[in-house]
Amino acid sequence: MNILPNDELFFGLRRKAAFKQEVYSKTLETFRLFKSQLSEMAEEYRQKFKNDPVHVTFEYHDKGEFEAELRFGGDVLIFTMHTNVFEFSRDHEVMKTSYIYEKPDRSYCGTIMIFNFLADSFRYNRVNDLGYMIGRIFVNNERHYFVEGKREVGQLYNNFQSSVISSETVRLILESAIRYTCNFDLLTPPYDSMKVITLADIQSTLDNMNISTGKRLGFRFQGDQDEIRS
Repeated sequence: MNILPNDELFFGLRRKAAFKQEVYSKTLETFRLFKSQLSEMAEEYRQKFKNDPVHVTFEYHDKGEFEAELRFGGDVLIFTMHTNVFEFSRDHEVMKTSYIYEKPDRSYCGTIMIFNFLADSFRYNRVNDLGYMIGRIFVNNERHYFVEGKREVGQLYNNFQSSVISSETVRLILESAIRYTCNFDLLTPPYDSMKVITLADIQSTLDNMNISTGKRLGFRFQGDQDEIRS
């Protein structure tokens, strides 16, 4: 076959696109594992407490191909999968490992993110309420994964070279996310952020009131950098 001037460009484009499709496919498989484990946990909880007179919510909801939701107590965890593939920045810690050095393409990953919201934010449609990213999971074409997260979520899952995704590892990540959320309590907002309010706000109904509520209202996520494991 004759090699035409644009062949190298075309074949290179096809290789890159096919590789990213493979990464996307492995990430989607991982996200389906998350959904499966969430569903199993919800059923386990239902069976364990079905005769308990005290009702405490623990419910899984499938929100589509790229989103899932877990509601428990006064909290909601939102799981989302990004449809694009990313590469770690050159300054990221994983880029300095032998695992990436031996094969740079391993640094291309899909991303699954976990966000925490208050259940009442949804119940009363408080669109100004804040949510917090408590973790994100990176998955490459070899099904190796790396977790960045808050406290429990990111403490045990940062060995990209040896960590391979499975139902068991997904279950551990979910348990860590739930445990962290249960320990991440609602704090009262700073007084100065609440002392002034408009007439329109006070006249509106509670569920539409433009007063933001969040577990750490007034404090930036970046203020907890010591809790993030890179």
